[in-house]
Amino acid sequence: MKTISVMIIDDHPLFRQGLRNVLQGEPDLAVLGEAGDGQEGLDAIRRDRPDVALLDINLPELNGLQVVRQIQTERLGTRVVMLTAYHDLEQELHSFRAGSAAYCPKDVTPARLVGVIRQVAAGHYVVGERTLDDSGLKQWLEAGVEKAARSFVADAREAFTPLSPREMEILEYVTRGLSNKEIAYKLGISHQTVKNHMTAILQKLDVEDRTQAAIYAVKHGWVRLQDNDGKPDIK
Repeated sequence: MKTISVMIIDDHPLFRQGLRNVLQGEPDLAVLGEAGDGQEGLDAIRRDRPDVALLDINLPELNGLQVVRQIQTERLGTRVVMLTAYHDLEQELHSFRAGSAAYCPKDVTPARLVGVIRQVAAGHYVVGERTLDDSGLKQWLEAGVEKAARSFVADAREAFTPLSPREMEILEYVTRGLSNKEIAYKLGISHQTVKNHMTAILQKLDVEDRTQAAIYAVKHGWVRLQDNDGKPDIK
């Protein structure tokens, strides 16, 4: 039986101890260590390379999303189970978009958490009660963006947008799930030009990534999600 190494990163010592007590009772799980803030946790992951990290979203120094992004950027190989005290669809989307393998409430049962750790260590993603592969996660993310955005569409739409017409066009394609290369091909512009526009969009909307930008646009009524005819619908 392969032993799964685990790192616990949370700023509450009592919660860390509770997790350690749960995991130490499992013959195939080994706790490599603990950390009380995001920077300390990232340094520990770089040093020890655990199979799985249990990571709180709200952390001092670096928050959980920043840590998981850095894990992906540096290709450290650690799979992340994000832990949170509350459930929020947008936060869940951001978490998986950043590179998390699972997203669990902190009131998860010990047996369920142990099962999630084993699933993500095996290369799967855990969303709610579902276990997904790469393709399944992509489909869930696309559906999740639509669901999160629709919850706000009934509100009054904002007439003003700080984006240029070209930025709006690019943002509309982003809401449809196109990559920068695909957008560049459709618009007949260079990949770098699309990247420059995306940087400007994120700065103007004060968001961190494409998922947040897409949700923001639909939430404020600037674009609608793609209809069956595939044509953009920009306000």
